[in-house]
Amino acid sequence: MVFGQVVIGPPGSGKTTYCNGMSQFLQLIGRKVTVINLDPANDALPYECAINIEDLIKLSDVMAEHSLGPNGGLVYCMDYLERNIDWLESKLKPLLKDHYLLFDFPGQVELFFLHESAKRVIMKLIKKLNLRLTAVHLVDAHLCSDPGKYVSALLLSLSTMLHLELPHVNVLSKIDLIENYGKLAFNLDFYTDVQDLSYLQHHLDQDPRSARYRKLTKELCEVIEDYGLVNFTTLDIQDKESVGNLVKLIDKSNGYIFAGMDASAIEFSKIAVGPVDWDYYRYPSQFTVAAVQEKYMKDDEDIDEDKSDHK
Repeated sequence: MVFGQVVIGPPGSGKTTYCNGMSQFLQLIGRKVTVINLDPANDALPYECAINIEDLIKLSDVMAEHSLGPNGGLVYCMDYLERNIDWLESKLKPLLKDHYLLFDFPGQVELFFLHESAKRVIMKLIKKLNLRLTAVHLVDAHLCSDPGKYVSALLLSLSTMLHLELPHVNVLSKIDLIENYGKLAFNLDFYTDVQDLSYLQHHLDQDPRSARYRKLTKELCEVIEDYGLVNFTTLDIQDKESVGNLVKLIDKSNGYIFAGMDASAIEFSKIAVGPVDWDYYRYPSQFTVAAVQEKYMKDDEDIDEDKSDHK
């Protein structure tokens, strides 16, 4: 079995930065990682990708040839990728033996809660290549500072979860910058746990634009609560502890922690329903946090030695 992540989210949510930081972190803890760029509009990659959709099709060429805008062009590109899925499969097969996969998808949200092409691409890869993938849905944390935008983010997250039908982790990205947008109306737990949205109503009423749609917003919040599927974890991609906590969630959702584990059904069940802070150290072949800590401690020692030498 091959494990990986499908990285999605609105434009500006930090998907490419996430793939860059996540790949570096996973390499530090001993995993062989490869990033697959499936965004034909992303021509300034900060990471080295093993597969780039621009080798198959470019958004700029599609827009020029078919007189399409960027949104229509991205839909065309995903349709084209689906029709040429054999190209992607042939590129992936040499990597399946020992690599962890990160798929960097476009930021057009319609591709993941409305159109079918991206979903069919993912499902074909899962079926044909026996992949175990988790959808990592990034949402910019600054949306929490605006109740109306926050409700929109909840609806987008719920719609995406229902459409893709994958193990799913919703992430409030750029959490380190959230204070730049002013004080939140509630504690951060309110926004991550998504438990009682009725408290948002008063704040929505303070905005004349939102007050006009008070009844609609109330009904939408009830739909979100009735499903009870959406919650968020937070992420500061520059903080190794924050990234490590997210990796634990992802590993649990796609089954990575169970791969190669020799344990009873009871022990599997305990891990499956337990908190994310399980004992990784019992399974060194999987997620080795100790390797990360050892790496950073060694780096600090090397820095101290360099300083001593200069003295």
